[in-house]
Amino acid sequence: MPMPQEYQLASQQYESFLADAQDALGLTTRNQTYTSVQAVLLVFRRRLDAEQVLSFADTLPAVLRAIFTSGWRSSDYTADFGAEHDWAAEVKALRAHHNFADDETPARVVEVLRSRVDLPRFEQVLGQIGPDALRFWGFEVSAEAEAKRDLSEGTPSQTETL
Repeated sequence: MPMPQEYQLASQQYESFLADAQDALGLTTRNQTYTSVQAVLLVFRRRLDAEQVLSFADTLPAVLRAIFTSGWRSSDYTADFGAEHDWAAEVKALRAHHNFADDETPARVVEVLRSRVDLPRFEQVLGQIGPDALRFWGFEVSAEAEAKRDLSEGTPSQTETL
């Protein structure tokens, strides 16, 4: 549960985050940076069910939590997590005529955002969502986690096919 102080400092924390993201992305305006950050959050959000959206949102700083959940509809959900190139393409597609994202944008936003969250809690929540969520946010995924995912999807893991 967020502390009142979190809300008192929310604007300052967001401005600091946005400045760091702007530097990491090599962009020149807040609007360009906002679009890139929002796109990364929305691309990830599409891959979560309702419970996962709420769990993940709870790990974010207040303003990023608001951006992440704004306009969300459970009908936006897609079960296919895709791969890094899919994520980058979707990030670039948000407001395409005003978007300065490139293939590295998701990884750069991930790096800055990870520096602003309670990383052990963030990783724990992502682990509960699954290995694809961990991978999206730049965590190494163990062979054991991959095997569990493969079994839950009905796909034989590498060890089962050997």
